[in-house]
Amino acid sequence: MSRSLAIPHEALNSIVGAALERADSADIISRCLRLEGTGESASLSVTTEDESLRLDLGGFDRLFVIGIGKAAARMACSLEAVLGERITDGIVVTKYGHREELSRLVLLEAGHPVPDEAGVGAARRLEALLADVNEKTLVISLVSGGGSALLVSPYHDEQRALSLGDLQEVTRLLLSCGATIQETNCLRKHLSAVKGGRLARLMAPATSLNLILSDVVGDDLGSIASGITAPDTTTYGEALEIARRHGILDSLPAAARALIEAGDRGEIPETPGPEDPAFDRVYNVIVGSNTQALQAAAEAARAEGFYTVALTSRLVGEAREVGKLFPALARDVRDSGMLAAPPVCVLAGGETTVTIRDPEGRGGRNQELCLSALRELASGTAEPDDGVVFASVATDGNDGPTDAAGGYIDADIVRRAAADPGALERALAGNDSYTYLDSLGALVRTGPTNTNVCDIQVLLVSP
Repeated sequence: MSRSLAIPHEALNSIVGAALERADSADIISRCLRLEGTGESASLSVTTEDESLRLDLGGFDRLFVIGIGKAAARMACSLEAVLGERITDGIVVTKYGHREELSRLVLLEAGHPVPDEAGVGAARRLEALLADVNEKTLVISLVSGGGSALLVSPYHDEQRALSLGDLQEVTRLLLSCGATIQETNCLRKHLSAVKGGRLARLMAPATSLNLILSDVVGDDLGSIASGITAPDTTTYGEALEIARRHGILDSLPAAARALIEAGDRGEIPETPGPEDPAFDRVYNVIVGSNTQALQAAAEAARAEGFYTVALTSRLVGEAREVGKLFPALARDVRDSGMLAAPPVCVLAGGETTVTIRDPEGRGGRNQELCLSALRELASGTAEPDDGVVFASVATDGNDGPTDAAGGYIDADIVRRAAADPGALERALAGNDSYTYLDSLGALVRTGPTNTNVCDIQVLLVSP
């Protein structure tokens, strides 16, 4: 049974809830991980839809666990249940408010999306733990979205050293300029001592099994949590070009700009690439993704009697532009039976972006997407369609720096918005989707879900 949400539409509530339930990070670990045998003959198997891996534990005399991300604490709960006393030591870093009770691992909380001192302290403790590994050590890492901000180790060498303040300012600039997650992570990797595969270097020569929950469109290992355990194919030159393209190069902190420019000149070694020996004993396994959430949503929609179309798990673009798609699809279904005759459910997933026009506004990409869709539905002269409902929801429960996971739209909300179109336009122009949707009672609040597999959109067109 799917979790109960506050969306006042039974079918929509059931479909969104089913997606969140399938993405539950503790259940994902329980499904894919098995401890087999005892003593020296024990082995650990990992089985997903796409791959199967088995590690003999007899060759290791220590087993360390590290966790980084919004889902890390909940993943760690399941891992503790599987491995128990076999765990030698470990540290888990998650976002404030996403904690779980752990029995064998140290749990630390830090800031997201802007890194803070707690994240720096967590990175230092994790680096100290890994300083003691050798060939007889197995490190299991639990990686999920949010890890880029939560594990904070500013780049430093004998000649250069960034500060936390430098990384905080770079993060703020990237969050407001409309950069994609891949572009954002390119800069993060080259300003960090642990990202872009540099954590894999710290884990060498140990064997590392990295269980990864993907919050990135296309499940690119190099982008999830800034690719801390994956080879990096991006360069300092690309980071420089991204900053230039988005108009933030001149606004970068002086030390950060100097570092990127020095790297572009070849004065600093690049992040480790695929041929680096640091990856000789690295096993990266994606255990959960947006596709799984969409599959669960589709199953729930069909159980509710809807003909179901899953458009994509790779939805990207400006949220205010992407939001126009779903009202258009609703009209096509209603007017011509395109896709199918109602009842129809259209699903999508991915991660859109928001270019901040007014830093005083409050909201997130799902709320802005909903606001854009609402404008399309409220701008016509026809009576709002009582058979059309829509929701856009962040699976981690945090859409931007707000307490909402996203928003939903139905005919009553469309009527309220149409009564004062100026207010809607002001909210969209000022990136203030949270305040506006809250005034309409159109926010979806789940609380922290302690998972993270991108966003989901659900459109229902009933007869």
